[in-house]
Amino acid sequence: MLYKNMLKLPLLIALFNLFTPVSAQEKRSYKIFQFPANMIPCIDGNKSDWAIVPDSFNIGTDQLVDDNKKFPTADPKNLDVKVKVGWVKGLNRLYFLYEAYDNYWDFTHTGLHNDIFEVVVDADRSGGPLIDEQHPNPAKERWEAYFDFHGVHAQNYHIFTPAEGKDWALAWGSQPWIKDLPYANAAYNYNFRPGDSGRLVLEFWITPFDYAGSEGPVRAVESNLYDNKIISMSWAVIDYDDVNDIKKQGFWNLSREHKMYGNASYHLPFTLMPLDSRFRKSIDAQWSFKVADMKRRLVAFTDESEGKITSWKWDFGDDSVSSEQHPIHQYKNAGKYIVTLWVEGPAGKSRRAKVWDVAVK
Repeated sequence: MLYKNMLKLPLLIALFNLFTPVSAQEKRSYKIFQFPANMIPCIDGNKSDWAIVPDSFNIGTDQLVDDNKKFPTADPKNLDVKVKVGWVKGLNRLYFLYEAYDNYWDFTHTGLHNDIFEVVVDADRSGGPLIDEQHPNPAKERWEAYFDFHGVHAQNYHIFTPAEGKDWALAWGSQPWIKDLPYANAAYNYNFRPGDSGRLVLEFWITPFDYAGSEGPVRAVESNLYDNKIISMSWAVIDYDDVNDIKKQGFWNLSREHKMYGNASYHLPFTLMPLDSRFRKSIDAQWSFKVADMKRRLVAFTDESEGKITSWKWDFGDDSVSSEQHPIHQYKNAGKYIVTLWVEGPAGKSRRAKVWDVAVK
């Protein structure tokens, strides 16, 4: 019986691969560089801020496929792009550097007929359809699906390269506010005219949302970004080579599924990398706290120090101390307290005090 089941195994695997989306089978993954808080890229079209990002973070034309099946391989004499993505700890933003050479830049029209960098983000990896036409309930009225579903749990940005006489992007959904400050920003650097060849630099950042509704930012939920978090994302480069002929269009896709633009299950994993060792202190005391029970004046402290730590000393500001790494402390009296953490390790010592952050009543 076991032998017969083993014979069936290759058939089951073949059937699984046949019906499993390509993106679920892919092993490709990418990295998002963490910028130090004092080296956040300035959105001005000058790529010098990105010089600290290693080339290993580049995602180039060689990673793209033309899923219109018009071009078997990318020709760098026709189109050549590279993308770097970054983030900053404490800011729920994704930063992009997009560099592109095109032998024919098309940006004369007011609508979607424009060379485009299309970015789709699903930061909490919820997956599934994200546009109205792919709504899982086919009976749902189209405009209802648009306003309460399209772009809500994952967002699609059609970024015009370049944008002249129009907004820098179409936020494809019922929430155009996500492409404006304070949720996004962009800047270009180029010197070509429509129909010319040339190079373009685009810098921008966007805010990924777990929920972004048509009612505006009042109920929006930003995606929380942190070290080693994996988000889902993909992009495509839409390249027009003749302003009058839509058939001469390439759709160069990072995913291998054309419908990645409307279905987050076809996205790829991107890891938010920790801060590079070049920018980290060998030892650095850091901590946070939460009031666990205000009635009992019970406060939970969490050590977030960096480096190899061998000892901790807490001063809670009320003549009480602790050598635990993550202590819980009960204050006897209401007040505002100066809490200090000392840490020690092979690299030395470090101290972090917070003045009156901890307050109980």
